[in-house]
Amino acid sequence: MQIGPALGIIVALAFILIGNLLEGGHLGSIVGGPAAMIVVGGTIGAVMVQYPLGTIKNSLTMAGSTFKKSPYDMMKIIDEIVDYANRARRDGVLALEKVAPSASDPFMAKALMMVVDGADSNTIRDTMEVNISQREEHGEDAAKVFEAAGGYAPTIGIIGAVLGLIHVMSNLADINAVGSGIAAAFVATIYGVAVSNIIFLPFAARMKLILRDDILTKTMMLNGVLAIQEGMNPKVIRDRLSEFAPGHDHKEPAKAG
Repeated sequence: MQIGPALGIIVALAFILIGNLLEGGHLGSIVGGPAAMIVVGGTIGAVMVQYPLGTIKNSLTMAGSTFKKSPYDMMKIIDEIVDYANRARRDGVLALEKVAPSASDPFMAKALMMVVDGADSNTIRDTMEVNISQREEHGEDAAKVFEAAGGYAPTIGIIGAVLGLIHVMSNLADINAVGSGIAAAFVATIYGVAVSNIIFLPFAARMKLILRDDILTKTMMLNGVLAIQEGMNPKVIRDRLSEFAPGHDHKEPAKAG
């Protein structure tokens, strides 16, 4: 499990609360149930207007995956592809029919089975690139849900603050309650800005990073399978796919003389 997102939220909230205390504030002044209801409920409603429920559900699922460790190990995947290349080179591509269904990723299994079925390289590339494109589009939509929430929350916080001020102005007869009423009215603004910049927008950016890694891995798998179909030397395949691995050491060729 990745503790980064949860730890980041805790650190942000902790320093904000500590700073508030150092400035002479107290926790009770920024706690407001109605303000939280206005911001959270209003933001959810606005997002539901903009996006269908299926996209929102997919977004929540993807956000939950940010707490999980990445399922991809680039070097293990490269080793797996090179093993398939050795099998195909030794026994022919038809030998992959038995092992392809048990590939570590369904995307790679599908591409390998297309090789076994005799599909040409253009057909394999076009088919699998459509798959990659759809993944990218769905992932972008999921991240945009959180970006939209990050945009709506501060504005709805202002709506909450205005509603609070309206309530204060309608009770000016009790002058002693005006100051505390105005302070309470701005709690919704704090909530809107906080959830936007601590939760919604950071999660959207993190989801995009996860999507980028997923697309990069799928692209590497596709390149590996196409190299197998071409009958490329397994060592050359390893060298080519290693370029996709993070932290790969790009060595300059030795100069003659």
